[in-house]
Amino acid sequence: MMHLEHVALYVCDLEGIKDFFVEFFDAVPSALYHNPRTNFKSYFLRFDGGTRLEVMTRPELLTQNDTQMRTGYIHLAFKVGSNGEVDRITHLLEKKGYAIASGPRITGDGYYESQIVGIEGNIIEICA
Repeated sequence: MMHLEHVALYVCDLEGIKDFFVEFFDAVPSALYHNPRTNFKSYFLRFDGGTRLEVMTRPELLTQNDTQMRTGYIHLAFKVGSNGEVDRITHLLEKKGYAIASGPRITGDGYYESQIVGIEGNIIEICA
């Protein structure tokens, strides 16, 4: 059986990103990995069902422009189980100061979802 093992994301604020996913999406972080020669640091964040996100940083990291209309990966989607949970998490994030990019709403193809602009401008989709 083939499956996606993990997705990796370079970030500037490694601890902030880790804490964001732990607080709002119940991620379980690994111990910090640090390569002292290159000063590369990372955490693996494990989510329900075994999905993992590797968040990484290094000193020479350059930030991308803030446009969401570009090639490459554009958002991470989290299935939270119900419309009510989509609403709850979306409103919690909004109260914490994160901008809502869209929704909560029913999409043209029938999904109930919202999108928020998470830490460092990463789009997070929250779906039932």
